[in-house]
Formats: sequence, C-alpha cells, structure tokens
Amino acid sequence: MKATAGSQPGRHTQAQAQAMKDVIFALGWGQSQKIELDPALRVPLATALADYAPDVHEMLAGLDNEYIVNAGDNKSPWEAGGTYHLSVWNSVLTKTLRAVAVDPQAYALLRMAETRTAAGQLAAVPADATGVDLSLPPTKNARALGILDGIADAATSQDADQARKWHAAVFDRLITEQADQAEPAGRLTATWLQELKNTPEQQRAERLHTQGVDMARTWAQARTMDEPTRQELLAKVENSARNAHEEVKH
Repeated sequence: MKATAGSQPGRHTQAQAQAMKDVIFALGWGQSQKIELDPALRVPLATALADYAPDVHEMLAGLDNEYIVNAGDNKSPWEAGGTYHLSVWNSVLTKTLRAVAVDPQAYALLRMAETRTAAGQLAAVPADATGVDLSLPPTKNARALGILDGIADAATSQDADQARKWHAAVFDRLITEQADQAEPAGRLTATWLQELKNTPEQQRAERLHTQGVDMARTWAQARTMDEPTRQELLAKVENSARNAHEEVKH
C-alpha cells in the first residue's frame, strides 16, 4: 500500500493515484459480487482509501461528471487542485469497500474519513449560497454516508450477536476521535461525534443512519437558515440518504 500514499495526506502523484486505482480494480474486477480479502489487508486498505477521502466521497456521491468519465480502468488519474485524482467504477468501489468493512476498525476508518470530508464540504459553502449551491453539498454528503450505511448492513447481515460486536467496535473507535474545533469543519465533526457519544449504546446503529441529516441540521443552525429553507433542505437530505441506502441493498 505504500506505493499509493502521498507525502502528505490527500496529496498524490499520478503514479500513486494510478497504483491505488490498480489495487481497487484488481480486487473488484470480475463477476463475483463478493471479494474474499485477506483479513490482514483490510485495515491497510482502509487506511490507503482514507488517504483518498475527497475522491472516495465524490465516487460514493456519484454526481461529479469528472469522476464519472474517468472511472474506467483505461482512464488515468487527472490533476486538479494540486493533486492527482482517482476514480473507479461504482460497482468496483462498492465491492472493495464491502470486503474492507468486514473489519470494524477498517470500517470506522472509512466512516471517519467520510465524516471529515463531509464536514469540510459543508464548511466550504459560501454564506450567500442559495438553491442548488446550498442543497447540493449536504445531499451529496447524505448520499455518500447512505451508501456507507448499506455497506455496514452488508458487513453485519450474518448474525445478530456478531452485528452487535461489530457495531460496538466501530463506535468504540469513532467516539475516541478528536476534531479541531477552532475551524467550522472541525466543529461540525466534533458536534456529530458528541451526539453519537450521547446516544444510548443500543441506539447508536440507528443513529448512524441519520448522520447526513444530523450534520446538515447542525450546519443549518450555524448558518441561521430560515425555517422554510431549512425544512426543505433537510427533507432533500433525508431523501438522498434513504435512496442511497436502498440502492446498496439491491
């Protein structure tokens, strides 16, 4: 996995991004819906994917044209914003994430990377944004998180006792995470982590499914959004999360 990692988080050369793309395609290629991944590779692969968190976010959300047109195995990573970007077919990514998520530590790593990215997306929305400029970031977040919810369901579908243990390990990891509250994205992340921590243990799995809406609500309050705009926005976000979650089930 070392060949895929940048010298600083989220910054990659073309060779590093290509190496990551090759790894995902090598794993997710083929007809089988399930990948048998060596357990020792799950956390390292999750760590590598977390280093590409903005790219994984866009692939999960599935709405950015640049990521869609460059997803094929014959397409090279492209440069934008001072780094090379990675994209693979949605089916290949989902299969890889499912194989990784069997390990709760690996899933927690992926979930936390998406949480920080989602918070950054919300914090970057201009103060005067309206219409689609206002609603697209939180609905994309909810879509990405909804797909991760579906992946969690797949990881825990075998046995109720195993599912409880898996969720407990995920939450043990998440609630120890820290966020820098000196900036808006960190405050959004910290607020969500605190809400999760305050949720009774047996209700946390359910609470995870509302993460996209919870983060959007906190963000809307911080922006002192008027009530009709807020209600309309949260309805869109909830719908986005539900649709994404349903998609992964099929």
